[in-house]
Amino acid sequence: MARTLRRWAAAAVLGTLIAGCGTTAPADTAQKAAGEGRKTDVSVQPITAARQITDPKGHKVTTKAPPRRIVCLVALCDDMLAELGLTPTATNSALLAHPKFLGKEKAARIPVVPGGFIAPETEAILSHKPDLVIGLEDTHGKLAPALDGATVFWPVQPTRWQDSVGYLRGLAALTGRTRQGEDAERAFRAKLAAAEGRKSDKTALIIFGSDENFGVATPGRDVAAGLMPSIAHYPWENRGVEGTYSMEEILARDVDVLFVETLSFGEPDGKLSEKLAGNPLWSRIPAVRNGAVHEVDAEVWAKGRGTRSLGIVLDEATAALK
Repeated sequence: MARTLRRWAAAAVLGTLIAGCGTTAPADTAQKAAGEGRKTDVSVQPITAARQITDPKGHKVTTKAPPRRIVCLVALCDDMLAELGLTPTATNSALLAHPKFLGKEKAARIPVVPGGFIAPETEAILSHKPDLVIGLEDTHGKLAPALDGATVFWPVQPTRWQDSVGYLRGLAALTGRTRQGEDAERAFRAKLAAAEGRKSDKTALIIFGSDENFGVATPGRDVAAGLMPSIAHYPWENRGVEGTYSMEEILARDVDVLFVETLSFGEPDGKLSEKLAGNPLWSRIPAVRNGAVHEVDAEVWAKGRGTRSLGIVLDEATAALK
């Protein structure tokens, strides 16, 4: 059951890279870099406005003019637009309601694409007359034929923070918001480098789920988790589509700080940490015993994946890891 949830939740809700895309980023890349004491380069290369860009996964995106009517089918899109000082014409993400984005009142004014994350309605998307539609490749790629000729579709698939920066730079070039893109990248790099300089010796863990079944967020599969080896001890490696960690394994790693992403399917029905409290092994985890369990905003930690979301993750994680 746990393995089924892991596969389904990661693909459908978190949008992490699953077998359908064929490859994943090496799980230990960030861990090796952190272990060798490398710090993030804070320098930022100039961004030049362009009508065609090549994204981090090799996709070429071309627009006839700077796109202004952008429909977001994935939260990374909302994140990038916020960093560039823009808002989507329509979205199916709740990310913008976060107070460090637009806040609930302003976010509520943006039209929502019906159909949800998994099956956004093509006619509804096109009704907004978008110049550009940004969606997750392994989830929304199937929409591309229906959108062809009516708009430009950009499939994104980030697996590490460097991808997120690359996508931001590409959108900054297409929209002509080059200075804003450079400023956002610079701020994120500086924040990550500072966090790396204060790396904690505590063992951290990010788990996600909607009920007592849970998954472990791992580098190479989850963008936020990819930051963790640089700022803490994070001994969790990507085990592939079918792999996960048992509560017994988690207990054996002596986790000091635990971050919990509660995923909601419809109306919220309680926090994951509260549901896991029924497991007798849960109370034996050091983080649980010592009150170091942090329920975090899954919209930001699990779904955001852009530089602003990842900056929030760094702020909250480093504060908890002191």
